[in-house]
Formats: sequence, structure tokens, C-alpha cells
Amino acid sequence: MKTEQELLTQITQLTNNMETNYPELYTFLLEDPSTIPSMEHPDINPTVLQDYLNTLKQTLKHHIETRKSK
Repeated sequence: MKTEQELLTQITQLTNNMETNYPELYTFLLEDPSTIPSMEHPDINPTVLQDYLNTLKQTLKHHIETRKSK
């Protein structure tokens, strides 16, 4: 499994890519309910970060695929 630092680096790179190349998609990240913790002090660990990274990748993939078909 990747370290927290590696995952955070990948998340940062991906969100920067989205902000630069897909600004219409990036604005939705700020509204994504999956990023809002349900606890006051959530436990952030590599598993949680990996899940978030996977969600970002899937969101971008879906966005790109749906834009191609238009």
C-alpha cells in the first residue's frame, strides 16, 4: 500500500490537473459530499486517501467519457 504522503501527492496532482484542464469539473469537487466528514475529527489514513483518490479518478474518467460522446 502507498504511504499517506504518496497518496496526498497523487491527489494534489490530480486535482491540479482537474483545476487546470477541467475547470467545469473542478468546481464540483468543492461540493462533493463524499469529502465532508461525518465526524468532528475523522480518521485520515491511507485507506481513506486511496478511496478518495479512486473517487477523483472515476469522476474525471466519467467526465472525459461523457464529453467525448457529445
